[in-house]
Parts: sequence; structure tokens; C-alpha cells
Amino acid sequence: MNQEYGPEDEGGLEPEATRRDAGDAESSRASRGWWDRNADEYQNDHGAFLGDDRFVWGPEGLDEADAGLLGPAGSLKGLDILEIGAGAAQCSRWLARQGARPVALDLSHRQLQHALRIGEDVPLVEADAGALPFRDGSFDLACSAYGAVPFVADPVRVFREVRRVLRPGGRWVFSVTHPIRWAFPDEPGPEGLSVAASYFDRTPYVEQDEEGRAVYVEHHRTIGDRVRDVVAGGFRLVDLVEPEWPAWNDQEWGGWSPLRGNLIPGTAIFVCARD
Repeated sequence: MNQEYGPEDEGGLEPEATRRDAGDAESSRASRGWWDRNADEYQNDHGAFLGDDRFVWGPEGLDEADAGLLGPAGSLKGLDILEIGAGAAQCSRWLARQGARPVALDLSHRQLQHALRIGEDVPLVEADAGALPFRDGSFDLACSAYGAVPFVADPVRVFREVRRVLRPGGRWVFSVTHPIRWAFPDEPGPEGLSVAASYFDRTPYVEQDEEGRAVYVEHHRTIGDRVRDVVAGGFRLVDLVEPEWPAWNDQEWGGWSPLRGNLIPGTAIFVCARD
């Protein structure tokens, strides 16, 4: 769960963290507002790790150049690829360097402004992942590194939209916080190693303002839920990757750290096929 939010984000008032229901509209509104407010800080804090044209699947630092989850780098040339929740479009820039034709989509206007700041001619689209503004069969591949999926109330709706815009035989690869992490406090030190909540509690994590309006929402699904969502969205699950924490990575990122990363998984990557 998120630990990036600060008291400066809502007029100096610390938001209240709670667990409660949050539907599609509230979740989308909260995500757009949160990322617009926090994009500058996020890119300042993590931009060096993410790079300007690097495809990283999560805080562990697993690089698509090494993992090849979308396919060998040489096979990407000439392919139309949609990146969902692209942020500053770092992954799309890497895809373009491989000769692909990426489109970077994000809900946050401010995140896409950072994509413009970094530069390079990658098409940018501001839109909701649950209502993709593309024709059927527009893309060969789709990908998302921690984008959109953890923040939507109805992931099946997103998956069906992704399937719609993919051509037959296309892949959909997305990474999310590993579901087991929801049972542990979001702390990088030893205090984050003891189970504090039920893994089976699907109640969303919500940060809300004084009026009870959600300013940040994240949704929990178990591993089994995610697999069922993938199937309900019309995909076949090809692989489920749980990156191990590498020896070279000594940074802390929110609740992610070498201490925790060497003991429990932090990221789950779902590799899906559209038959």
C-alpha cells in the first residue's frame, strides 16, 4: 500500500488512512488527483532509478531487456505496443529504441507533462484504462508496470478493454504489488516482517480528506483473484513472475527494501496471451 502521500498534498492536512469500499468512479477520481498532485515528487524521487528510457517492472529492478516478458528485444521492431499507466513514458521510450511503435497512456495529465519534459517522439494519450480510446485490434502487445491495475475497482473491465484493442495472438503483461504484501505493514525495516492483517481481506485501502472524500485508493486482490480476473477478461495466463531482490539493489522504495525483498516477494508480473 502507498506510503508516498505527504501532509503537503492536501493543504497541509494529513489524510486519514482507512479500509472501506470504493467504486470505479471514486477510485478513478482519486487516482487522477493523487498522481496530478504527486507526479513532481514521484519523478524527483524515483526518476534516477527508472531512467529516461528504461523498462523496469518494479522496485526490484527487473529490466525488460533481461526478462524478455514481451518477447525478445529483437522481436519488438515494428510492433504496435500500448503502455497503460505510463507515467513519464520511460518504458515506452525504451520500446521505441527497440524499433517498436509505442503509445503511452496515463490518467494523469501531470505525469504526461513529465513525459513531454523528458522528450522523444512517443505518442501520449490521457485516458482511463477502463475506456481505451482505440479501435479494436489496434495493438500487437500491451504492458503496464505498476500502472492502473492496482488502482481500479473493476480490473476485469480493464482487461476486457485491453483484449479488445489487442490483435489475436497479442500479449498483455502487467505488474502489481505482490498480493502477499497486503498482509504485512508497509514498512521497509524489521517492523514490516510480521503479519498484521488478513491476506483475504479485499477491502480497499483508502486515504481520505476531512470530508471523507477519497484522495488515494488502492485495491487488493489475492493471487487467485488475479488469475480469475485474467481469465474473465478473456486472456490465458502464460506465466506468473515473482522477481527476487537482486544483490546490486540497495535502495528502499516505500515499503520495499533489501531486507524484505530477500524474504518475501514484492512484485507479481502476469504474462497473459490473447488467443
